[in-house]
Amino acid sequence: MEMAQFKFIAPLFVSLCLLLPLTQATDIQYCNKKADYDVKVQGVEISPYPVVRGQPATFSISASTGEKISGGKLVIDVSYFGVHIHSETHDLCGETSCPVSAGDFVIAHSQVLPGFTPPGSYTLKMRMEDGNKHQLTCIGFDFSIGIGSSMADS
Repeated sequence: MEMAQFKFIAPLFVSLCLLLPLTQATDIQYCNKKADYDVKVQGVEISPYPVVRGQPATFSISASTGEKISGGKLVIDVSYFGVHIHSETHDLCGETSCPVSAGDFVIAHSQVLPGFTPPGSYTLKMRMEDGNKHQLTCIGFDFSIGIGSSMADS
């Protein structure tokens, strides 16, 4: 490759890498490694990764179930460097189509984190319960919030 071509292609490649939102598949851990949960979670994808404060972030959880789920809720707890900082509850049917048929399904949740959210390492714990408050699954995973946005941007 000629030097002139390289001088043009290298900055273009770097610019594209910086502009394209990155997605990351995240390792999950079950809350109780010995439990036989009704819902099995295959993985979590986070986009963009790292999460950018002040901009939408989507958490997509791939899971499967052996039986139909007619409704329930998701209970989410977030910790920052091990300190619990936030809890929220969502209607399961607001995050995926209900009833959930037996087989594979995806729970997708998008949220904009405030511009003042500190960058760093976070842990998210999610419990899924059916309409009778029976725990269907419980997972935890780590994610990062980058420094891509500042308080002035929000």
